[in-house]
Amino acid sequence: MMRIFRLTVLPGDGIGPEVMEAAVSVILKMGEHYGVEFELNTELIGGSSYEEYGVPVTDETLQACKESDAVLLGAIGGPQWDKLPHHKKPESALLKLRHALELYSNLRPAKVYASLVEASPLKEEVVAATDVMVVRELTGGIYFGSPRGSDENRGWNTLTYSRPEVERIARIAFELAGKRRNNVTSVHKANVLESSQFWKDVVHEVHRNYPHISLTDMYVDNAAMQLVKAPKQFDVMVTSNLFGDVLSDCAAMLTGSIGMLPSASLNKDGFGMYEPIHGSAPDIAGQDVANPLATILSVSMMLRYSLNQVALADKINAAVNTVLDQGYRTQDIAADGDTVVGTSKMGDLVVEALKD
Repeated sequence: MMRIFRLTVLPGDGIGPEVMEAAVSVILKMGEHYGVEFELNTELIGGSSYEEYGVPVTDETLQACKESDAVLLGAIGGPQWDKLPHHKKPESALLKLRHALELYSNLRPAKVYASLVEASPLKEEVVAATDVMVVRELTGGIYFGSPRGSDENRGWNTLTYSRPEVERIARIAFELAGKRRNNVTSVHKANVLESSQFWKDVVHEVHRNYPHISLTDMYVDNAAMQLVKAPKQFDVMVTSNLFGDVLSDCAAMLTGSIGMLPSASLNKDGFGMYEPIHGSAPDIAGQDVANPLATILSVSMMLRYSLNQVALADKINAAVNTVLDQGYRTQDIAADGDTVVGTSKMGDLVVEALKD
């Protein structure tokens, strides 16, 4: 009997619909060739939802997401909505989704493909074979702490973490490391922040249950420097919401383009929302030049982490590798001698590689 997976697809704004179209073509090809079926439900989110419904995400869309096996998101936002009140801005839909779906664990891999080493701004000997997984706590920390506010003389936010919040994200990191290279780096600022000292202590307590995994502590400023200086030393990095936000973008540039980086946001049951980490890039929207590989690789993460289809995830990764090895590039990762293709063509090439 063919397995049916229900997916909610949220193309969003800017280049979101373009990269999503390429990703959906890959999803449909997987269903056609490998004995699974995908039931796709497409909904508006972000600016497109605001234009249609007056809100960045509707209750109906949230419910559709809850009733799905996984959610695939394109990109959100654009300058035309910058002057809206905060709760009406497209980006507020992301926070609402994370809260409603209880997505507390953000996985952001940064892998340097052998055929793309020259695309990195760093030297080949520094970045070659880099494969880092940043595990970012997503629903706590300074972005959500209370009290918060501002007046004409000052602004204030509160950085706080509870024991369960740190314990659950630490367990995710150690479990992932056990399937990779058995090394976790806990990133914090325990030398000056009490909340970080608490984070450090709790991570070490959780580590007692994973004696086969090595654990290293690193201050966030040093971690940022080490990511640029010697990225191959890292396997899994686990850190707080704010630090993870910064470090994952720093790690992304090791690959040469933010257009290559997928991500997963998971809840305690393994349900996830999957998205490229790039923005909506309104300056290139509608030009068929955006890189869809981050979205396609997000599909691979979806198959791996939420749908338990590891073999199919591996097939997508292999197909992307094949296309890159053949010298095909979107403009963001192109070098002299490469064959530059558009968004749609890159999606088609991955589909062809899947068939082969």
